[in-house]
Amino acid sequence: MKTKNFIVPHDFSEVANKALEHAITTAKHVSAEVNILHVVSKGKDIAEAEQKINAIISSVQTDVKLICNVRVGNIFEDIGDFAAEKHAELIFMGTHGTHGWQHVTGSNALKVVTHSTVPFIVVQDKSPKDTGYDDIVVPLDLNKETKQKLAVVADIAKYFNSRVHVITPDETDEFLRHQVKANIKFANKFFSERGIDVTATLAPSSGFDKEIVKHAINVDADLIAFMNLNKNNFFGVISANHESYLINNDAKIPALIINPIEGISSLAVDFNG
Repeated sequence: MKTKNFIVPHDFSEVANKALEHAITTAKHVSAEVNILHVVSKGKDIAEAEQKINAIISSVQTDVKLICNVRVGNIFEDIGDFAAEKHAELIFMGTHGTHGWQHVTGSNALKVVTHSTVPFIVVQDKSPKDTGYDDIVVPLDLNKETKQKLAVVADIAKYFNSRVHVITPDETDEFLRHQVKANIKFANKFFSERGIDVTATLAPSSGFDKEIVKHAINVDADLIAFMNLNKNNFFGVISANHESYLINNDAKIPALIINPIEGISSLAVDFNG
């Protein structure tokens, strides 16, 4: 049986330590190991980086196996490549604005995410609950790719016994309203068949990203799951205000971000070995 593993890109900042906390909490629930990754620009920096990572590993009290990894390259390509090589299930990454790796703020975090086929959980400086992700908010808009995230959310929800809160835009156009209702019905059936508690809420379509965060605060959510619909659109990523707003939400709720894959209707995180 393949050992499940998570990746934590680490730039020796406090928010990267928070990402490591989230990875360890999740790893405990799914018997995974955690690969801590630092990317350097020059080979001469490898030894120092390894020393720093090993010091972090030594300071953490956990039964989860933590592994030191240092690569020469750049974060925008090598994090995703490393995760693919390791057949990782999830990448946990901290985001911050004024220090650390090349200012990994919302838009730059999206550039890192866009290069990866592995889902990301992007965290701010907020520790996870011991119980993990009890409540997950799932925005479900009318893009056909958004259904792909349901299987990933379901896998996470089953392990944490999470409640899932679907939120959809309340469209005024009759045709769009019909599509919204069909999406809600699909999501309710999908989660209910897997024994996952699910609620569905309609929110104003204007300012939908703000409505998502507002709803997440109302249900005390631990995770907001959404698709990176700017994949393969470099200029779209740079100006992706919707996704950046969700990543950097004021409530500091972690964001589960999944890149859509063309030609399929669902994705899954292999938590079942």
